[in-house]
Amino acid sequence: MEKTFLFEPYNKNGLALNNRIVMAPMTRARSNNQDNVATELTATYYEQRASAGLIITEGTFISQEAKGSINIPGIYTEQQIKGWKLATKAVHNKNGKIFAQLWHTGAYSHPDLHEGKLPLAPSDYNPEQQVFTEKGLQQTVAPQPMKIDDIKRTVNDFKQGAINAIKAEFDGIELHAANGYLLQQFFSKNSNNRTDQYGGNPEDRARILFEILDEIKTVVDLKKVGVRLNPSLDGIMGISVDDETIETYTYIVNKLNEYDLAYIHLIEPFTDVSNNKYAIQEVTKYFRKIYNGTIIINRGFNKDTATKVLEDGDADLVSFGAPFIANPDLVERYKKDAPLNLPNKETFYTPGKEGYIDYPTLN
Repeated sequence: MEKTFLFEPYNKNGLALNNRIVMAPMTRARSNNQDNVATELTATYYEQRASAGLIITEGTFISQEAKGSINIPGIYTEQQIKGWKLATKAVHNKNGKIFAQLWHTGAYSHPDLHEGKLPLAPSDYNPEQQVFTEKGLQQTVAPQPMKIDDIKRTVNDFKQGAINAIKAEFDGIELHAANGYLLQQFFSKNSNNRTDQYGGNPEDRARILFEILDEIKTVVDLKKVGVRLNPSLDGIMGISVDDETIETYTYIVNKLNEYDLAYIHLIEPFTDVSNNKYAIQEVTKYFRKIYNGTIIINRGFNKDTATKVLEDGDADLVSFGAPFIANPDLVERYKKDAPLNLPNKETFYTPGKEGYIDYPTLN
């Protein structure tokens, strides 16, 4: 008889899901309105995909300072909270679960997104990336190194983002500490050359994450909080693996055991790191031995590879990205072994319905 781990319910530490299939956070840039509010269109998009065991939203900016692109929804104004409430209600009406991913891009930004001011980041390291602005794609610049007051304010912005997410009736939140954005910029030696308590060694470079969690736990049950990490990100997004990377992430994940989290969300390497002695080759296998709680794994899975990773016990849940863009009914298609729609990359970040809510379902 076929093993169907993927479709089995999951219930651990308060995280009760209808199946093991998670919709990964994916930027879709549909909040092309003056106030960067999630709209009815956003609500429809998530409602269509509510059969996922858990939906994690696209990154939502925790403050004006957190911005790193145009047309991205925020979660720092009353209007934005109301906008997100449309999405949470739509998903809950379909018996789904939805977490908000809280996001600060740090150096991965541009002065045009900050009224001419430099973006704030751990150090003045330029990630040499391109970001979407009103003038089109523009190259990043050397950011403004954060003062202690800036860091404290940002920690508080994450805390307020968590409060706002619960106000918007999300089931929980995910801290985006991956993919080269602010928190990973703190973790990485190449993007953090600070000599104060937020730099210099793995513990200090990771300090901001635990300060955020310590603040959030005063206002939100940590059983409603997940953390996303990309430990083997190398040579892209302005981040490099180095001689302290393994030590840093081993410390982070070990310490996360002290927090009663919903999950950690791990990403397998984006690139081939097999010849890099400083990189963790198999992220989930490595951290499964360290982390005691729920693990979500992400990176180009299909039904068969996802089933195997669950059967092997390396992860508890598997998150899917692009397949969910093109297949609102991905869970049903996997159950029936039905063919999948292919995503149109041309419409990943374009405004409007096309390539967003118009992909056909089996019905």
